[in-house]
Amino acid sequence: MKRAPRPPATPAKVPSAKQPPTQAKAGPTAEGERLSKRVAAMVPCSRSEAEQYIEGGWVKVDGRVVEEPQFRVLHQTILIDADATLLDSVPVTLLLHKPVDWLDGTDETMQALNRQARRGTVKNPQTLLTPATRWQGDAAATRVLHRHFKQLQTCVPLETGASGLVVWTQDWRVQRKLSEDLMFMENELIVEVRGEVSEQALRILNRELDAKGQPLPPTKVSLNSTSPDSSKLRFAIKGAHPGLVAYRCDQAQLEMVAMRRIRLGRVALSDLPVGQWRYLAPGERF
Repeated sequence: MKRAPRPPATPAKVPSAKQPPTQAKAGPTAEGERLSKRVAAMVPCSRSEAEQYIEGGWVKVDGRVVEEPQFRVLHQTILIDADATLLDSVPVTLLLHKPVDWLDGTDETMQALNRQARRGTVKNPQTLLTPATRWQGDAAATRVLHRHFKQLQTCVPLETGASGLVVWTQDWRVQRKLSEDLMFMENELIVEVRGEVSEQALRILNRELDAKGQPLPPTKVSLNSTSPDSSKLRFAIKGAHPGLVAYRCDQAQLEMVAMRRIRLGRVALSDLPVGQWRYLAPGERF
């Protein structure tokens, strides 16, 4: 994955907080010119740095924030925020609570989306990643920018019929962690099944071998609650193995009703509502 551009050690000179925002009037050309070219002349700075200022949400055109460097300007008033900086142009990671029957965004499921798009039988999770669906309870101080929804990658599968935590990232370090270390990372899921779960069924769920005597991925299953109508099981599985929970429940003759991933490594879903997302906080690590 392409890394985000590194800001210069000393950012391009911008107006100080004690000075009024820089202003400029658009030039006389009929077609106008790219906003990035105008900003580069105003700061002054390189065209690349100007694009970073614009994509960082620091530039207003006629009082409205514009985040597209290619935006054409003519006679509009252009303002560069007095606090503008290149130092926060860093890649972000988004945590989404995927609803049931939505894809997880991995290459395999997105290929299915491309095959079935005309029939409208699958749902693209990236349509849930918008400024409007950010969780209001997100404690991160990160400003939402359009560039945060570009070049996002996800690599940890979750069944289409399940809900729960799905990770989208621009950060190559996070992507590498979720790819190279996934087999050592614990996935925690809450699985609802019909009826009561007996001690015998629980032993079957924790078996280390399958019906043919082959080893299964390391799994710890415990009972959260049980009643004559339904029970909830906690699965802690090393790595992500689509179909494994369904297989184990089938072996124990348990009928699955619902499944939700509530933790991936050390990052928890917590109170994140279904269909909404939040930023991975600076101190959070998988």
